[in-house]
Amino acid sequence: MLSYIILRGKCRVCTAKISPIYAVIELATGILFLYAFWKLGISYELLVAWTFISLLVIIVVTDLAYMLIPNKILLFFLPLLVILRLLSPLQPWWDSLLGAILGFSILLLIAIVSKGGMGGGDVKLFFLIGLVLGTINTLLTLFIAAFAGMIVGKLIIMGSQQGEKTPIPFGPYIAVAAIIVYFYGGELVSWYLNLL
Repeated sequence: MLSYIILRGKCRVCTAKISPIYAVIELATGILFLYAFWKLGISYELLVAWTFISLLVIIVVTDLAYMLIPNKILLFFLPLLVILRLLSPLQPWWDSLLGAILGFSILLLIAIVSKGGMGGGDVKLFFLIGLVLGTINTLLTLFIAAFAGMIVGKLIIMGSQQGEKTPIPFGPYIAVAAIIVYFYGGELVSWYLNLL
């Protein structure tokens, strides 16, 4: 952030303009890291949060830039999140495993039914999300991401010349929903149950 501001958004060597999206992403990551520390304090769960946030931020960038969630990124974070979740387990302990299987299975089913409308990266990403969030919060993440994606996607399609053929990455919606649910999933579920 500081170098971007000092260099006025240009490369120090060649003076080529650098997209402000990089500065925005770095700022957002820093804010999320600080917020996680404020919420969780020094703990194993803080390491889970920081690793999870790092994964989701990278996913947002790659999906926006390339319409792709690379396997190598998911495979890099998988063992880290497994180890960290073992050190800071959900209650009950098997909820992580069930969440991972459920998240993967639902997205795989959607991908099969939609015949490619859902990317393979999204499917595999939900395995990791399930691992971190557990069963209920994984379902909540899917609901929020789908709802946000539907609303914003419709607006993008309406403003695009390609119409219904406009490609829309789902990763950013998943990432935002997962972060919201990570910090506030319990409160959201309680609020919803109180409405019933």
